[in-house]
Amino acid sequence: MSSVRSSKKSPAVSAPADTAAPASEPVDTGFLRTLVGYNTRRAALSIIAVFMERMAVYDLKVVDFSVLSLVAHNPGITSRQLCATLSVLPPNMVGLIAALERRGLIERRPHPSDGRAMGVHLTPAGVELTAQAEQTAAQLEEDATNRLTAAERKTLIRLLQKVYD
Repeated sequence: MSSVRSSKKSPAVSAPADTAAPASEPVDTGFLRTLVGYNTRRAALSIIAVFMERMAVYDLKVVDFSVLSLVAHNPGITSRQLCATLSVLPPNMVGLIAALERRGLIERRPHPSDGRAMGVHLTPAGVELTAQAEQTAAQLEEDATNRLTAAERKTLIRLLQKVYD
C-alpha cells in the first residue's frame, strides 16, 4: 500500500481518525482537577468573564477597577503602594493612573507626609463610578458563586488568601 500525498498538505502528523476521541465524549480531567492551580484558574476565568461583561458599562478593566477600589478605600495612596499591592510594574501604573486621570476619575495631590510623593484621590465622578462598580462587583461575585453557601464563600476566600498572603 502506498499513500499519495498532495504537496499542498501540511507536514503535521495527526492521529488516525479512528483513535481520536469524538468531541461529544467526556474528557478525563481527573488529575487536573486535583490541582489547586488548575481549579483556581478555571474559577477565575469564569468569574473574570462575567466581570468584564458587567464592567463594560463603566468602561473598566479588572486592573482599573482594582486601582479605583484601592484609592476609594485608601485616599492618598501612592502609586508605589498601588504597584506593590497589585503587582503592577511602575511604568504600567503610570499609564493606568494617567488614563484614569484623563477620564476625570482620579487626581494626584502632594502627599501630606512625603514631599517627594503624590497621593492618589478619587474625584467626585470617581467616587460615584467606583461605588456603582463595587456594587456591581459584589453582585456578580454572588451570582458567580451562587452554588456556594455564604459560609462556603467565606471559607473559599479565606483559603485562597492563605495561598497568596
